[in-house]
Amino acid sequence: MESGHPTLVSPPPKDPVVQRGGGLALAFAQVVLWGFNKHYRLFRETTQQAKLRFEQARWHEIQDASRDRLQFYDRRVAETVGRLEREFRTDGLTQDFWPQVKYQYINLLLDHLQPECAETFFNSVCCRILHRNYYNNAFIFVRPTISTEHLDADPPAYRSYYPGQDGLLPALQQAFADFDLATPFQDLERDLGLVIDAAAGRFPQPFEAAPNHQVRLLSSLFFRNKGAYAIGRIINGSFILPFAIPILHADGGRLAIDAVLFDMVDLLSLFSFSRAYFMVDTPVPAAYVQFIHEMLPARPKFELYNMIGLQKHGKALFYRDFLHHLAHSTDSFVPAAGIKGLVMTVFTLPSFPFVFKVINDHIPRPKETDRAGVMAKYWLVKLHDRVGRMADTMEYSDVAFPRDRFSIELLEELKRKAPTMVSEEDDAIVINHCYIERRMTPLNLYLQSAKPDDARRALGEYGLAIKQLAAANIFPGDMLYKNFGVTRNRRVVFYDYDEIEYMTACNFRRVPEPRNEEDEMASEPWYTVARNDVFPEEWKTFLLGDPRIRETLLELHPEIFEASYWQALKDRIESGYIEDVFPYPVEARFDPSRLAPLTTTP
Repeated sequence: MESGHPTLVSPPPKDPVVQRGGGLALAFAQVVLWGFNKHYRLFRETTQQAKLRFEQARWHEIQDASRDRLQFYDRRVAETVGRLEREFRTDGLTQDFWPQVKYQYINLLLDHLQPECAETFFNSVCCRILHRNYYNNAFIFVRPTISTEHLDADPPAYRSYYPGQDGLLPALQQAFADFDLATPFQDLERDLGLVIDAAAGRFPQPFEAAPNHQVRLLSSLFFRNKGAYAIGRIINGSFILPFAIPILHADGGRLAIDAVLFDMVDLLSLFSFSRAYFMVDTPVPAAYVQFIHEMLPARPKFELYNMIGLQKHGKALFYRDFLHHLAHSTDSFVPAAGIKGLVMTVFTLPSFPFVFKVINDHIPRPKETDRAGVMAKYWLVKLHDRVGRMADTMEYSDVAFPRDRFSIELLEELKRKAPTMVSEEDDAIVINHCYIERRMTPLNLYLQSAKPDDARRALGEYGLAIKQLAAANIFPGDMLYKNFGVTRNRRVVFYDYDEIEYMTACNFRRVPEPRNEEDEMASEPWYTVARNDVFPEEWKTFLLGDPRIRETLLELHPEIFEASYWQALKDRIESGYIEDVFPYPVEARFDPSRLAPLTTTP
């Protein structure tokens, strides 16, 4: 939950405004809703511009807009709190006043199209004013009040197309015409033919059209990086085939369908917690989330809200899921598996697939950072394109955990390493600040027990993760295997951010040749080393100690140990080049040779 501010104090007795039927409470609620409506209007305006930027290949503007949009919410919350404090003397409101505000706010949301997000905004605003003792359902929306079931816009969130006697091609042609992209396709009929051929192999044979045979497509395209995605499903009888169709810029300044994704693993990867949020215009976000959740039931709804850029409501949903899980489980929080780090204390609940990360009070050498520095790195990752290789994190303040669920070992470790971040209140342990992210198997532990083929695949993924991060202007800093995790879908993802830097801030060098025998035998470098100097060949010492790993990694990714490889990537980034990093397998692409060469500059 959001951290609180002043405690409640009693106003002068018998406040006449509050006693006249709640007029002040209604006015207060209207200001909160004004703040949310302004936020969502600006959010949608920025999101809607993604279509034009995609059509015109303005890739840098897409990246800038994605970063800016992530900061809209906190700005509107601060603006709304400031207005409330000026207009309502919030430090003089009674406890009885706040349930009245909530009641009035609920009435204002009865016909609202984003009620669930507006409830979360109410929580964020009120938790800036209320003390943490009032974080309960009488004062804020611990539980949702307004149902979003069957809520939709006009026109609705998705459109239906019926192949009828003419077949699937005309239906899909009409669907793509309805997206109204200003940039024409190279050959849309050719591309849709490839989509239909790929779909044909997925349906039970012989195919017979059922009365309900149709294609449903979400009305808005999903934009991210250099791609646009049509999201939908094909229905025939009881058979349902979800799909995503990526659209890219091709040669000649025209568009082309690059692939069609049917495999569940590919679809889950597209909506992964390790990727940047989509730009998609959602007048009714609940309708879009419900559509995608029906396609991907394994993805919890909080992650889907995150994926469409509504990460604050995603946090609220996650916290509700967490409270629900706590009420229906009995296991204890314990230290997370893996090598303990110098920067974070990490713990987990074995029955819950997430880890909780608390920054230690004192960060010893050789680390050269502090709490503010670590938080800045995590914020950098939040704003950056994660290209499927950096775990998304949710940041929380003043989180109360049941005290009897903490193991003695964990509680002692937290009090020893992060005493200012931990407090005890009655039967609760309150963590003043933490990050929460998906639990993964640390790569170093995975490699210890993996079969040869699985280890080879993981090392291939590890090298690819490093390369894709570098292509996105991220230098991980600490390459040790313990800082990477293996997901349930066997992808390798980076999750330790305290040493990351922009590629453009690094100076990649080769180790100079020794001048003489004394240089060669010296325990300290005989050459000068600046703070951001990086010597990739030195990584061989601590990454290639195991002969099996050495052989595999040098076979699959030998270039990561060469300074020239890194410097060439850095030069491309500085020239304005944005690399293509696809959120689906290369072998899924129809014709990679059609991809347009990038000519844009910063």
